[in-house]
Amino acid sequence: MTASDRPALSTTDGPPRVDVLGVGISCLTVDAAVDEVTGWVDHGEHRYVCVTGVHGVMECQRDPELLRIHNRSGLTTPDGMPMVWSARWAGRHEVGRVYGPDLMLAMLARAAERGWSSFFYGGGPSIADLLVERLAGRIPGLKVAGTLTPPFRPLTPQEDADVVQTMNDSNAQLVWVGLSTPKQERWMAEHVGRLNANALLGVGAAFDLHAGTVAQAPLWMQHSGLEWAYRLRREPRRLWRRYLTNNPAFVLNILTRPPRLAPRSSVAGGPGITPGGARRPTDLPAGSRPAPSFGDRRGGAGAQDSPGAERSG
Repeated sequence: MTASDRPALSTTDGPPRVDVLGVGISCLTVDAAVDEVTGWVDHGEHRYVCVTGVHGVMECQRDPELLRIHNRSGLTTPDGMPMVWSARWAGRHEVGRVYGPDLMLAMLARAAERGWSSFFYGGGPSIADLLVERLAGRIPGLKVAGTLTPPFRPLTPQEDADVVQTMNDSNAQLVWVGLSTPKQERWMAEHVGRLNANALLGVGAAFDLHAGTVAQAPLWMQHSGLEWAYRLRREPRRLWRRYLTNNPAFVLNILTRPPRLAPRSSVAGGPGITPGGARRPTDLPAGSRPAPSFGDRRGGAGAQDSPGAERSG
């Protein structure tokens, strides 16, 4: 079966999930997430990873399609401490934070050990190239299959087909997507059935953080759930509405609808969890939304080596 013929996969296996306002958050740690994705590559599976915090959960309250996308993922990891606390409230005390930037470093280290290559899709102008240059200095043996930087306009059907062809020609096992929520989740759900890569990983701000263009909160703020305050202080115009609207709404909702362990049938393979608690089919609607656009590209035939990194075939 070719990538174009293969449907997006859904499954009831993998780590258990906790229902956090209808979103099935995977119960795992960074190491467990790396092992799970490793299994996909080893077994030739094709899935995507949502890295989700309060912002993603609250967006799902307003968008049933986005909710279905999260609940059909291979993994929906607890990106922020509120997701970790929610999982522990539901009795899953082994859960740790699976922060996008941490997952990226750990997964790329595993990829370097196994000889897997990565394609980087997203970020602002030149961010993806800067990202791989810096990552190559931190991860010996990193293999970069290509980079592609999307501008802020929708793709034409032909441009979208070109993106798919470029990624497939690169032979990357991993595609890293940095388009921010909810754009990156939609893109992964729309493309997982068309790409040969085994894992699509939506890590958002990890592109900017590891490229060094955005400062990271101190560890004590990350571990205490106060990273949002650090980011708000640095980018108030962009983030004030997200945090000052979503955060109080999340707290009020979680107090009235506490997290609970999600039955296997309610995640991905069967009736889906919905914000209102009702059950509905998890099949994605027919057709697709316009995908994010692309501009600067490297990869496939004629790709240039990133400084210090190996180029894969």
